[in-house]
Amino acid sequence: MTNFWDFNVWGWVLLFGLLLSGLLIGNIMKKMIPGLQQSLIPTSVIGGTVLLVFSSIYKAATGHVLYDELCFNGNGSAMLESITYHFLALGFIASAFKTTDSKLTKKRNVEIFNTGVSTVCVYLIQGILGMGIAFVGTLFIKDLFTPAGLLLPFGYGQGTGQAMNYGYIYESTYGFTGGKSFGLTIAALGFLSASFGGVIHLIVLKHKNKDIIKKRQEEIIRAQEIQSANEIPMQESVDKLSLQMALIIMSYLLAFLMMFALGSLLPGMRSVIYGFNFLLGVIATVIIKAFIRTFKKIGMMKKEYVNNFLMSRACNLFFDIMVVAGIAAIRLDLLERYWGFITILGVMGAVVTYIYNRIIAKTLFKEYAEEQFLGMYGMLTGTASTGIILLREIDPEFESPVADNMVLQNFPAIVFGFPMMLIATMAPKEPVVAFLILSGLFIMMNVILFRSCIFKRKKKA
Repeated sequence: MTNFWDFNVWGWVLLFGLLLSGLLIGNIMKKMIPGLQQSLIPTSVIGGTVLLVFSSIYKAATGHVLYDELCFNGNGSAMLESITYHFLALGFIASAFKTTDSKLTKKRNVEIFNTGVSTVCVYLIQGILGMGIAFVGTLFIKDLFTPAGLLLPFGYGQGTGQAMNYGYIYESTYGFTGGKSFGLTIAALGFLSASFGGVIHLIVLKHKNKDIIKKRQEEIIRAQEIQSANEIPMQESVDKLSLQMALIIMSYLLAFLMMFALGSLLPGMRSVIYGFNFLLGVIATVIIKAFIRTFKKIGMMKKEYVNNFLMSRACNLFFDIMVVAGIAAIRLDLLERYWGFITILGVMGAVVTYIYNRIIAKTLFKEYAEEQFLGMYGMLTGTASTGIILLREIDPEFESPVADNMVLQNFPAIVFGFPMMLIATMAPKEPVVAFLILSGLFIMMNVILFRSCIFKRKKKA
């Protein structure tokens, strides 16, 4: 019989309460401390850092891991990792459900394609840099796990969830002690790189051109943005938000069935397959959207069920909680041997990402180079929301197409970036081969990315 006063019932509620309290404290600090306002650090990062500091002090004072106390059912650390893992996929699914009615010209298609390819090129250069630093690091750190350098593109380029996923694979399958915390720490450094690097760049821009930093008008959400024509009512026999959540969870259940089937067919690849939960979640969403379109064509559905406004809110909620949980889950005591390596990895990752994105923006996006740079630099060191925060400082009304580029580039980025995910699972067995393959892919992707410059020169010659 279940006792409702038992921590088995309350453990997960208390843990979510702690995460959301951290988010609220982070928001208060963001509003009250001028330095935090200027830094552009996302509130979720501040909230996660507050919990990380609190749990570290608790560990130093008591010798116990805060989240593994009885009040959190004795397994709060595992629950934090599960939240980070699941909310990554749920956020991607909510984002994939959103629809766009914009008609794309040939020029816009090229810009979106180039944005997707540039995303993959940044992943690759971050991976090459990370492994290069790791090879050098083996000379100074005994038994350093060389593929740990590959967590740089997952932490910077793809964010908290993927950094933890691959850290978990390296930890559980290949014995990299502290792999999850290592990946989560790299992701946290990515947010700092995005925030402080972005602020420094904005200060330089303002010094050169005082009018480039535009004041954002107070946001007034129009009715058309909340509900478009021919949608189901906001409230009927069931609330519209409930239906959005039902669609998201249904997609995730379909993704689980796909992972379960693939894991049963390829048991040796099970950890890798389940690490791609976000990708299979997006594929499941595409399948469900295809069914919805079919039902509309044959007349089984008369109204639109997907609401972009609510899907955006759900997506942001999932990612905010994911970031708070991911940073809170870091175990600093497991990373004592690696602080020097992590610091070099983080600083060099920020510098190389900054320089390479500047080259791409100035070469391929001349009409809106600064906007493209800020959006992509923020996204490829933090998350898409970090990129949007930086972008809005000089483009508050989204007059440039950068925000659309960042959303629509996902498909080419996934297609071209998928081989890198496979290489990351091969790297622990053949690190040198993985490094050479990454280098070859980087050269090939740069030829694709800068094709207009390369082949134009050949024609002129």
